[in-house]
Amino acid sequence: MTGSTPAPFTADDYRARMARATRDAADAGLAGLLVARGPDMVWLTGYTPTAVTERLTVLVLAPGRDPVLVVPTLEAPDAEHATGASALTLRDWTDGKDPYAVTAALLDDRGRFGISDNTWAMHLLGLQRTLPDSSYASLTDALPMLRAVKDAAELELLAAAGAAADATFEEIRKVPFAGRRESDVGHDLADLLRRFGHSQVDFTIVGSGPNGANPHHEVGDRVIQHGDMVVLDFGGLKDGYGSDTTRTVHVGEPTEEERTVHDIVRAAQEAGFRTVRPGVACQEVDRAARAVIDDAGYGEYFIHRTGHGIGVTTHEPPYMIEGEEQPLVPGMCFSVEPGIYLPGRFGVRIEDIVTVTADGGRRLNDTTREMVIVD
Repeated sequence: MTGSTPAPFTADDYRARMARATRDAADAGLAGLLVARGPDMVWLTGYTPTAVTERLTVLVLAPGRDPVLVVPTLEAPDAEHATGASALTLRDWTDGKDPYAVTAALLDDRGRFGISDNTWAMHLLGLQRTLPDSSYASLTDALPMLRAVKDAAELELLAAAGAAADATFEEIRKVPFAGRRESDVGHDLADLLRRFGHSQVDFTIVGSGPNGANPHHEVGDRVIQHGDMVVLDFGGLKDGYGSDTTRTVHVGEPTEEERTVHDIVRAAQEAGFRTVRPGVACQEVDRAARAVIDDAGYGEYFIHRTGHGIGVTTHEPPYMIEGEEQPLVPGMCFSVEPGIYLPGRFGVRIEDIVTVTADGGRRLNDTTREMVIVD
């Protein structure tokens, strides 16, 4: 693999993100945003708390006010070293004090706030108890596109993560499959992802034979056999941004039916990709891929959405699914991953990460989508 890692994000990058999020909140009619520890906080501030405890940590963004990060006093030194720390004000609270009162002092007591989806219930309830006239909406509902449109540096990081996943596939296809457990191949996938720069492995699905008919099988102790179709779906984070790709291989020569099903899925994946361009509704990507599988008579065996967004997490908005009318925008990144799952027999899925360009789409995964034969 070649290419250099993009320059790290700066305090100015995080300042601009917080300012944009605050504007988006105001445009959505919100009094502000409350962002708990998790991917939204990382994306907005560069701060990843080293300790995950029950103590409240929350970023407060409100129009007309500087960003404030409320943190436990014992975690303040770590927060001060975050890249985005100079773009916000830290307000710490000590054990024995009421963190909700500290946070409430920064809020409109009758305001409606967007709140990150992974906020602990005890913290939301604590805020509601302190500000009984306030109300809240999840960020997925209120600002679903908050992180959806990536800038040039983010796209470069996503492309590098995709290239690392591709390199992993090129290596895994060389290892023996027959006679080994799914878990053995899963360990190989995880090791390869780390070898090619991933700091975090989120999943390594190895669905052999009938297990491939379960889209989220992950791995088991089943011994892979000659004649098996094997679904390989793997990804994680490299330099803070996600990879996620799926290829379906075959141990030895496939049957005519297996080749046919694989070809249908490949055509569906291509149809979904060819639909990608600015202004097209997300659901149209799903419709295009699904139509190919429906027309081939396998519609009842395509049992999940066609895709999901990816960024600082491997699953995030937007979603390529019927009913999602959000138009595609240049810079959005998401998977296109149709599949066919025949219960008790085998499954096939093919997945690339795709980004929307000015006039179409660009794949961030480039390994072959043809049937790959393995030993």
